[in-house]
Amino acid sequence: MLQHRLSLLLSREEIAQGVKRLASEIRRDYSDKDLLMIGVLKGSFIFLADLVREINIPLAVDFIQAQSYQSTASTGRVNVSSTSHIPVQGRHILLVEDIVDTGVTMAYLIEQIQKEGPASLKLCALLDKPSRRRVPVHIDYLGFTVPDRFVVGYGLDLDDQYRYLPDICILEEV
Repeated sequence: MLQHRLSLLLSREEIAQGVKRLASEIRRDYSDKDLLMIGVLKGSFIFLADLVREINIPLAVDFIQAQSYQSTASTGRVNVSSTSHIPVQGRHILLVEDIVDTGVTMAYLIEQIQKEGPASLKLCALLDKPSRRRVPVHIDYLGFTVPDRFVVGYGLDLDDQYRYLPDICILEEV
């Protein structure tokens, strides 16, 4: 049984508006390019699906599975358990993440993808938690900046729980 209280941070309506805004910016910048969007699993899957539908231009989608968290704490080490299957060399890559906090995972993934020779590489994140940053990361397309609180919902989880929530909530101990 989960022992947490949830308080609303971003409603599904606010999230949808943010996704539409990001999609418009991405469509503007990539409508004439060979775009490959790479979602970082597991947290980005709902955001990526909504974003792809809103962008509505020809593009390819792939996934990378990486994590540096156990429960509510960052381990400081990035564990990549699955990499992109579509070659990135010469393609315009948009890495899509649910939340950037310490920056450790994103900095590592960006460095690894850069080694494969993409035409360009940019980062899109639904959420940014700059107060936790340990490694500098530039976010090219940002949905929302959030406070230093643990958040769940809309794909974000705590030990694979709460992903199903349509809103983004702050997780508080009971």
